[in-house]
Amino acid sequence: MNTGQKGTTKTNYIKERPITDWLPITKQEVEKRGWEELDVILVSGDAYVDHPAFGPAVIGRILESAGYRIAIIAQPNWRDDLRDFKKFGKPKLFFGVTSGCMDSMVNHYTANKRKRSTDAYTPGGEAGFRPDYAASVYTKILKQLYPDVPVLIGGIEASLRRVTHYDYWKNELFPSVLEMSGADMLVYGMGEQSLREILKLAEKGVPFSSMRTIPQTAFMVEADEKMPRNKQWKDVEISSHEACLKDKLKYAANFKIVEQESNKAQARRILQKTGKRTLIINPPYPPMDEKTIDHSFDLPYTRLPHPKYKKRGTIPAYEMIKFSINMHRGCFGGCSFCTISAHQGKFIASRSKESIMKEVDEVTKMPDFKGYISDLGGPSANMYKMKGKVQEICDRCVAPSCIHPVVCHNLDTTHKPLTEIYKEASAHPGVKKAFVSSGIRYDLLVPGHNKVGDEQDMEEYMDNLVENHVAGRLKVAPEHTSDNTLRMMRKPSFKFFHDFKKRFDRLNKKHGKDQPLIPYFISSHPGSEMEDMANLACETKDMGFQLEQVQGFTPTPMTVATVIYYAGVHPYTLQPVYTAKSEKEKKNQHLFFFWYKSENRRRITDKLTQLGRPDMIKKLLSKPKTKQSEEQSKQRDGQPSNAPRNKNGRPKNNKRKSSFGRQNKKRKRF
Repeated sequence: MNTGQKGTTKTNYIKERPITDWLPITKQEVEKRGWEELDVILVSGDAYVDHPAFGPAVIGRILESAGYRIAIIAQPNWRDDLRDFKKFGKPKLFFGVTSGCMDSMVNHYTANKRKRSTDAYTPGGEAGFRPDYAASVYTKILKQLYPDVPVLIGGIEASLRRVTHYDYWKNELFPSVLEMSGADMLVYGMGEQSLREILKLAEKGVPFSSMRTIPQTAFMVEADEKMPRNKQWKDVEISSHEACLKDKLKYAANFKIVEQESNKAQARRILQKTGKRTLIINPPYPPMDEKTIDHSFDLPYTRLPHPKYKKRGTIPAYEMIKFSINMHRGCFGGCSFCTISAHQGKFIASRSKESIMKEVDEVTKMPDFKGYISDLGGPSANMYKMKGKVQEICDRCVAPSCIHPVVCHNLDTTHKPLTEIYKEASAHPGVKKAFVSSGIRYDLLVPGHNKVGDEQDMEEYMDNLVENHVAGRLKVAPEHTSDNTLRMMRKPSFKFFHDFKKRFDRLNKKHGKDQPLIPYFISSHPGSEMEDMANLACETKDMGFQLEQVQGFTPTPMTVATVIYYAGVHPYTLQPVYTAKSEKEKKNQHLFFFWYKSENRRRITDKLTQLGRPDMIKKLLSKPKTKQSEEQSKQRDGQPSNAPRNKNGRPKNNKRKSSFGRQNKKRKRF
């Protein structure tokens, strides 16, 4: 095997590895191991990639490390005679079901509810290999085939649909996915700790119907069933599913309780009546300690897709992350539109430096690694090792965000541990460059907003980042320029983005770099009006940007913004909030991202006239005056700078088709 040193010739170790290095996904692979029975069978909507960034692989490897016989049914055909679901027979303990790394509806549909033509978690990027509402569909099939075998559901789709939730694609409130699917139990969030307790009890012969006090699980009980007791937990009952159907305000009020209890160190157990049954959601586990999270990442992953897929093409999601390293879980940003904290929690669980460097070493041994780590990051790139200075203060806190509206006085925001890892990874003999491609929380790096942080620490981190770890462009997510909309988003004022850009530009100049910032923005978010989008266009134009990384707001389960979209009120105040809902309103807002396209000039002029803002027309539609925007225009034209141009700045005789529809591709959210 390769030592990881620069210049060493590497062999293709996919061919060298025996098939038993992967978890089995075929009957033949199970037989090759000499197994006559399986303990647990996992069913996933994703292709099987044996990498710690893919949940089914993590759960499978944990089961394997505990001595259980496990196999994966990856992307089973749910439309034929169901042979995929039958190929392994019934497991001794239970089936584990997940839709995959994404909610299947987000995976399948755009913000405009149009069917996507690709699937990043399928070989060749092919769409059509998983059903809508995959967790429910798979569970119903398993219950039909094996009614006496427990089904445990988990992953992001199950996690974010664990309570009454709004489904954007059907435009209605759904009950808990437990009710819809018929599953026996649900594990929400990052499920390793719950899984270990479930396995311990199942091995002893305890039925799922008696596993009622495991943290971070949810289940349904009959109306006449005695409520399970736990002396350490207090209960809170939220409005029933039927009450939410009748009154949107009750649904909104429910969300506030669910969000707060999901992010408290000492949470209450949540009860919700649904028909003749009651949903019970047990409080979460404390965040993983270093030893526990290291164990999940240090398991013997091949870091490769299963060889079965090699003739079908690459798996796009894997290609994006195969040379990346995730250093922590969780995010304390609490953004209104984001599901990360709802799924992973707001408390940061960080890996040890030793575990991270061990993975760096593994990456350098991969056959096609060229010396470049694509990302040393996490859900947010620069939250590694950040936590409360005094744990007792965190224990009493109910705030969903540690940095909005201000950075908490108890938050330790030092970047020193992160900077040390950047330096150590860069010094590895097999690494030429270690980049940071995850989104940076720039508000942690602006003294005006992060008043509890050390300015020298911010400067040192930024200096090292700009000099050594930017892969040409740095991604950041201001998301909007309107302070009112940003408050709805739980994001800082846009003035702090200006401050960050000044520092970034200064450090670029210091190091002789030409590395642009790539800001991400959202249109049609609750609170955003068309005039706000016009102001956004003017302000970003003045800064020299021609925006590309943009998207329309998509309501997804378990976010503040989705509650506002459906209920029309903010769940914390129950006060009305405007949201663009019609296709026309959404298109009008999105239009302003692309003021620089000649085909949009007339429509933008009309909209600004309707708004009574003719002053903006000249400001927005005059030629870009900055070097950056001029260069962007030339690059899009594909023409030399001295090519003949018309009055709009476009090359003559160059008829360009509108790419408006292509600008709103699904992008990774940080």
